[in-house]
Amino acid sequence: MPQSLKIIYQVAPDAEALAAHAAQYFVEQAERSVAARGRARIALSGGSTPKAALALLADPSQPWRARMPWPKLDLWWVDERSVPPGDPDSNYRMTREVLLDHVPLQPEQIHRIDFGIGGELEPEAAAARYESELRNAFCLEGAELPQFDVVALGMGPDGHTASLFPHTQALHELTRLAVANHVQAKDSWRVTLTWPVINHASQVFFLIGGADKAQILKEVWMGPRDPERLPSQLIRPAGGILTLLLDRAAAALLPEPDAEGCGTLERD
Repeated sequence: MPQSLKIIYQVAPDAEALAAHAAQYFVEQAERSVAARGRARIALSGGSTPKAALALLADPSQPWRARMPWPKLDLWWVDERSVPPGDPDSNYRMTREVLLDHVPLQPEQIHRIDFGIGGELEPEAAAARYESELRNAFCLEGAELPQFDVVALGMGPDGHTASLFPHTQALHELTRLAVANHVQAKDSWRVTLTWPVINHASQVFFLIGGADKAQILKEVWMGPRDPERLPSQLIRPAGGILTLLLDRAAAALLPEPDAEGCGTLERD
């Protein structure tokens, strides 16, 4: 883990502009990864803000669909709820409906967290299956971690990210790649990538919009360190740089960005 963290935040004027900015960012990172390594391994998160960006990637009237190197992508998920793939709460279902059903990806390029067709698989078994798939796909040995090219994260108003919720067991997991996590506040089970896996990615970014996120953003990135209460503070990429893509409402309590909408923060 780096001794210091540089946080680069880019502020869009509104939700529509944020979605376009995020679509552009996805394409640019995928292009860089394919140019450097021949493939782009991307881990996606759920939520309404990424949904808008993914819809733009799938839209043939937009420039990003033609630019995205679809045959060279491998799509994974940061986390998933313990539900069947067709459930309205499924992150996979959201991605399938707005993106996967509309772009030229093959089944072998799509790596969902699998709870079974009817959601019958227990969370621990689903986590073990996902970890096994990660180890096989990334050809890992022993304690090696997979290195995603891009990990896209969101943040909840309680400071959680992925399914790393405040005061839950997954915050203390250092050796597993994916774990089942019971979220008592929501009375539900999730499977999530662990924070060491997220931090090992080449690029990690948060995509956050809305005025309801302004206070928690300030607490997480400018307040005292307390990852048990604010799990997003665990995200400190190994490269020492973290990117935040924000709309103006979410960024309202951060230092004013420059004329191009960019700002920086430093954390020890």
